[in-house]
Amino acid sequence: MSKAYKDHLGRPIIAVTGMGVITSLGQGLEDNWSALTGGVSGIHKITRFPTDALSTRISGTVDFIEIPAENAVERSYAMARETTLEALAQAGLSGDFNGPLFLAAPPIEPEWNARFELADRSPPSSQPGDAYNRFLAAMRQKADPVFHEAVLFGSISERLADRFGTRGLPVTLSTACASGATAIQLGVEAIRQGRTDRALTVATDGSVSAEALIRFSLLSALSTQNDPPEKASKPFTKDRDGFVIAEGAATLVLESLEAAVARGARIYGILKGCGEKADLFHRTRSSPDGGPAIATIRAALADAGIDEGGIGYINAHGTSTPENDKMEYLSMSAVFGERLPSIPVSSNKSMIGHTLTAAGAVEAVFSLQTMLTGTLPPTINYQNPDPAIVLDVVPNVKRSQQVTAVLSNSFGFGGQNASLVMTAEPA
Repeated sequence: MSKAYKDHLGRPIIAVTGMGVITSLGQGLEDNWSALTGGVSGIHKITRFPTDALSTRISGTVDFIEIPAENAVERSYAMARETTLEALAQAGLSGDFNGPLFLAAPPIEPEWNARFELADRSPPSSQPGDAYNRFLAAMRQKADPVFHEAVLFGSISERLADRFGTRGLPVTLSTACASGATAIQLGVEAIRQGRTDRALTVATDGSVSAEALIRFSLLSALSTQNDPPEKASKPFTKDRDGFVIAEGAATLVLESLEAAVARGARIYGILKGCGEKADLFHRTRSSPDGGPAIATIRAALADAGIDEGGIGYINAHGTSTPENDKMEYLSMSAVFGERLPSIPVSSNKSMIGHTLTAAGAVEAVFSLQTMLTGTLPPTINYQNPDPAIVLDVVPNVKRSQQVTAVLSNSFGFGGQNASLVMTAEPA
């Protein structure tokens, strides 16, 4: 392999040759980027289920994709399928993909109504604690393929593998809000290790339900500023009160730069570095001193072979929760020091909400678009800055600025953290 195709550690350089995305802003990269840079919010009142008794009644749901059954598995699969079709078309690839699949998918369960229906057709109880056996008996008596798909964590990846002809056993993973970035990292590592010349990395989450809202509300994680919905997500402001749950998906086609150039593919950017660190501070809260996040960012920079001065823009995790935004600011301050106020830092979540499992991949796509178009997406709803968080958040309006290196952060529940460094195509 020529030195031109190797990074600073002698590993294959990883090129992005195809991208696809769906969020509450719409389907496809073109529509999403137009809305995102236009400062449009995809947050709206929930119509999928009754919300009268809920403290949070808004979301960034994706309700425009047709699905055969109203459940999170079908919705997540449909979005992943559509973003993969878009990414492969952009990459100029058809037929069997012939590379591994790495999928970030939500650890979802059957919907409430499906569980109630199963209980209704189960035999009567004969002794305490026999519910599980009764449910199994009902399933054996009458098979329910939709319910069955909903309880198999790997079902989405298996369907994607069959549809797109990937190679080997598909990998399904869940590292909370860092999942999308983790899927990308696994694809990068597979190519670097010489196991493949290309990898399909997908992240999807269509799991917004009444149960999901209740669970996150019990953690005091969600915004309750329901009216107007589009103003609820306000990262780095003084009056932020929680994230807005949302849905979406993204797919990135990764190839070794050598293989991509050999087939004449267009290069949309380089996956330069990946960093990940975990901590055991709390099941949901991030360590308030930012230690694990600091280590994650530094690991990504080291993996990329660039120092703090090389980053021109940061796509923040920026959830709009009081604690996480403060922690992310402290971690960025520790890494970038006095230079931080001069680095543009914006949060896509101010417009699309928090797409949970999909967030890291969705925001990676938008980070690449930032370099490709020379446009920094804004942080909208930035009307009341938090004086304790001194950042250039690209407030409210997009900015024309060419950058060649972007850091994208994903800091998840349970101390699961991942950062990606992406750069423009090498000259």
